[in-house]
Amino acid sequence: MMDPFSQSAYPSNPAPPGAPTQPVRPPAPRLYDDPLGHMDPMGHYQPIRVQRPRRAPRRTGCACFGLGVLLAACLVLVYFLAPLRTNLLILGIDNAPEGTYVGRSDTIILVSVVPLRPDVAMLSIPRDLYLEVPGHGLDRINTAHFYAEAEQAGSGPAAATSLVSDAFGVPLHYYVRLRFDSVLTLIDALGGVEITLDEPTAGYPAGRHLLSAAEALAFARSRAGSDDFYRMAQGQLLIQAAIQRLAEPATWLRLPQILSAAGATLDTNVPVWQWPRLGLALLRGFLFDAVDSRTLPRDLVQPFVTGGGAQVLLPQWELIHPLVHEMFGY
Repeated sequence: MMDPFSQSAYPSNPAPPGAPTQPVRPPAPRLYDDPLGHMDPMGHYQPIRVQRPRRAPRRTGCACFGLGVLLAACLVLVYFLAPLRTNLLILGIDNAPEGTYVGRSDTIILVSVVPLRPDVAMLSIPRDLYLEVPGHGLDRINTAHFYAEAEQAGSGPAAATSLVSDAFGVPLHYYVRLRFDSVLTLIDALGGVEITLDEPTAGYPAGRHLLSAAEALAFARSRAGSDDFYRMAQGQLLIQAAIQRLAEPATWLRLPQILSAAGATLDTNVPVWQWPRLGLALLRGFLFDAVDSRTLPRDLVQPFVTGGGAQVLLPQWELIHPLVHEMFGY
């Protein structure tokens, strides 16, 4: 059966006159495929195919890389600036037999570092402070290291840190121990240290002085015209001078020598991953004058002579603990 709507149903020649008229229906519209595969009924009005723009694929690589960089930067900032207080004890051992640490800790410095601010507190403790040494009764505080180290090599720092922590109420995380005679190597690697004196001290006039390794060691040990309280201040002055020396760009060329000397000179339980964090905080503290450096004041101790004739210092804990709280927050 013929489709009345097909093209062949409509003759191309007009009908003769008088013939009955047939309804003429326009040709069926062509259907065109659009780019998405749909049938477009209006396609015959638009013979030129128009393609819809395709969306460019999303690029996620750059975003992931940027996010990774941001995360890494945040981790670095947290590592260097996390406001976590780190406490350590510096022990300077003098007159120990060659190759050992069996000696009294004549230098005892309580150090606390908060990297964010930065906040650095240093309190020198008199070696003649007289208190109860576990297992040995009343004795000077500097003997705790000697007794333990003489009994078992390597146990001196733990005994000293435990005694100081219990007496002063400050939790100690780490220690740094060095022999006075080995400091020569470290100061040589630094190229000497420069100190500034406000008044004549240890035979030096007021002013600035560049000290060689031997001169620095003699300065730290000197008691000429002074007592142990001045000697503690001299030890802190040398530590500050050494750190400030490290901050000088000219010293950075000596960094391999300095690291080698420090590794051979210092005995510490500070983990390697902590060194950059604490080192940067100390540098910032000294460069920006954010270091609270003190010695235990004379008026917080009481001179005393033991039954054996030894001159010692009795701690006035009711006065010492408020000072410790002010400096360290404990």
